[in-house]
Amino acid sequence: MKLRKAFNLTFTFALAASIFAACESPPPTTGQTKTEPPPSDKAQPAATKPAETAQTGDAKATPRNETLYINGLQWGAPTNFNLISGNPAFPINYGNSRELIYETLFMINQLDGKLEPLLGTKYSWTDDSTLRVELNKDAKWSDGKPFTSDDVVYTYQLGKKYAINWSSTWTYLEDVTADGPNAVNIKLSKANPNKLTVLDSIELIPMLPKHIWEAIEKKNNNDLASIRKEMNDNPVGTGPYKMYFYNDQKITVVRDDNYWGKALFGKLPAPKYITHVIYKDNAAGDLAFKSGQVDVSQQFTPQVWNMWKDGAPVKTYLKDAPYYVPGSMPSIFFNMSKKGLDNPDVRRAIAMSIDYKKISDLAMSGYSAAMQPSITLNTDAEAKYVDQNSIKSLQWTTDVAAANALLDKIGAKKGADGIRVLDGTRLGPWEVECPYGWSDWNASLEIVAQNAKAIGIEIRTKFPEAPVWTNDLQTGKFDIIMNTPAGGVSPSQPWNRARTIMYSKGVPAAGEMAFWNWGRYKNEQADALIDKIPNVSDEGQLKSMYTDLTKIWLKDIPSIPLMYRPWVFYTVNESVWKGFPVQGDGKNIPPQIAIDGAGVKALYQIHN
Repeated sequence: MKLRKAFNLTFTFALAASIFAACESPPPTTGQTKTEPPPSDKAQPAATKPAETAQTGDAKATPRNETLYINGLQWGAPTNFNLISGNPAFPINYGNSRELIYETLFMINQLDGKLEPLLGTKYSWTDDSTLRVELNKDAKWSDGKPFTSDDVVYTYQLGKKYAINWSSTWTYLEDVTADGPNAVNIKLSKANPNKLTVLDSIELIPMLPKHIWEAIEKKNNNDLASIRKEMNDNPVGTGPYKMYFYNDQKITVVRDDNYWGKALFGKLPAPKYITHVIYKDNAAGDLAFKSGQVDVSQQFTPQVWNMWKDGAPVKTYLKDAPYYVPGSMPSIFFNMSKKGLDNPDVRRAIAMSIDYKKISDLAMSGYSAAMQPSITLNTDAEAKYVDQNSIKSLQWTTDVAAANALLDKIGAKKGADGIRVLDGTRLGPWEVECPYGWSDWNASLEIVAQNAKAIGIEIRTKFPEAPVWTNDLQTGKFDIIMNTPAGGVSPSQPWNRARTIMYSKGVPAAGEMAFWNWGRYKNEQADALIDKIPNVSDEGQLKSMYTDLTKIWLKDIPSIPLMYRPWVFYTVNESVWKGFPVQGDGKNIPPQIAIDGAGVKALYQIHN
């Protein structure tokens, strides 16, 4: 099987696409939204020449009991380790190994959605438009120079100066300024304030050393194209690891025993080395993982429970199904201009006809929990935003009889061929689309099409190449199409997801490129709520607003989530390293593959 990545094309930060691993060839990473289509869902091509080593001598072999092996984040020979390049290799890749070399100001915790201190010690809104971030005075770069507010200002300003991964945050910023050597003030745009995306930025933007990158800029005459060509294979960061070795088969980092964070975490990380082996596909990676050659796997592994049934010391974060913490909701979107599909009762009938359990079992190997339709995930970090009792009457379940009854009620009568006709419009054939080779999505849509027949609606699957799908998605050239609305873990969830699905402002007419609300759904009340939510801090008011927004979505059904999907597939083998975080251990360390966000705290508790 080949698995795919769903691209977040919204204007806000997107976590890296590569951590959305697939059954065979996961995609390269993507950064923030750009005007061009996302990259195709292919493995990264191998370099034409073997990469050079970052250190001379025989650096290939490292002691097994000192080395943590991971997989699933790098699928081709590294081309560079340059954060500005747009697609750097592990461990620089944007958004899935943020804390190893280039650290962020705060660490996001997937379990509760909270931001935990790292380079920043605390943050507060000093007024409605200014976020003040205090910095850790102990923080230092790996070359010994102090980390200061000048580095923070410089890093943010790079996104204003060049079109790079975090440039879109400047849509909502007026300025970022130093407040002495150990604090910064982040000022919101007066015309377009958005507190949520600013909070996203302090857990997502990796800090760069001004004294290093100013020299790189000068050497390249401030030309972005030239700067992107810098290999940067000996990066200076504040993180606990430094580059050690790389070639076209593996990448290894080594612990910096002078790491400033020893004072913060109380000790150094347990592994002296972290190595990512570059496997040709998931099958090779799974084989190495099962045999104990890999400790942390970020790959889709079908029927993972067979590994521990076979006696391998393999664990997932959740002991029982669905085994993985959900992080996104791949969904189908309706073209609201299509006759028949423009009727919310027809869309509701389709939603009730879908066998979500079958999708979970066949397409997701049982890793998707029972569907509870909402714009929020059913997690502690998100479900708290919605009054769950007040939306229950609007939520649908798989109920073919009720779907048929609804269509009968609105006067959709079956023709001789079994397909219904409503107000002179035949309900189908409509095409439902996703890229060819994204096998979990392909299987899901086959189930959707099959289920629709049982209620007298004709849906046919269409699986074009990814670039065609991307163009169809963005231009509105579809009947029904599958994509993921703003997955991932960030302070802006679930607002970002709701905006991606429902926000009509700034969305052009069909035929032009849209990067959110691909179905061109319009609801003025939804737009008003989405405008207001980012700058509301009162928890009671927020819950009321999100509940109202969810009710609108449940009534109008512009999209239907088909599955829950983990943001990362965190599976561990404790043959060599033990003590990985699991649900119920009381440590509140999230399953973020031990190297991203607050998941990095796992490195301080594992042991041989």
